[in-house]
Amino acid sequence: MIRLPLAIAQKYLEPGESLAEVLFGLIMTLTFTLGAGLLVEQGEPAAVQELLIATVGCNIAWGIIDGMLYVSGQIFERARMKRLGQLIRSADTEESAAAVVEQELEDLVGITVDEGERADLYRRMARHVRASEPRPVTVGRADMYGAIASFWLVFCASIPAALPFLFIDDAKIALRTSNAILICLLFVAGYKWAHYTALRPWRAGLVFMTVGFALVAMAIALGG
Repeated sequence: MIRLPLAIAQKYLEPGESLAEVLFGLIMTLTFTLGAGLLVEQGEPAAVQELLIATVGCNIAWGIIDGMLYVSGQIFERARMKRLGQLIRSADTEESAAAVVEQELEDLVGITVDEGERADLYRRMARHVRASEPRPVTVGRADMYGAIASFWLVFCASIPAALPFLFIDDAKIALRTSNAILICLLFVAGYKWAHYTALRPWRAGLVFMTVGFALVAMAIALGG
């Protein structure tokens, strides 16, 4: 169940996007489960399972919302690029068209291309855009797969929280086990996604776990 969304996410989502979805699901679930601990301390263990069911339902809802937001973001980016193409095509001269390209890509090109080659590269890119037809802003299959991956990553993050309650009768022990699993998963998320960066995996895992727990504590303190 976990491998499928991860495989889809790896193909259709950027590492930062998939990491954000996983962290969102874990932190939101941990917020609910730590709040459920207050119910246990108040002598209401029966309400814990209802709260966890609500947590899973909330993650499903937010997974759907995140999927829709992903598609909306893709449409927005294509529309932005279409507007950029319009600016390039409507430029009076080749130099002004190249200036539009430079403004958009200078941060990226500046660290990958020698300064002497940039001006010619910008002009060639501008000529290519001016000679091509504008592309329509549509939703494609990859967008839908990305939306599905966003949904599953958020949803699957809530599943480990429910598993202890299927095998442990004592609500307090089950709740503590659930919280421990989620905190460990915060570490695993930081450790795994650090491999996409220059960060040290162990340090990234500890930072993610600490910051995630701090965010949850803040959310609970603010009534979240």
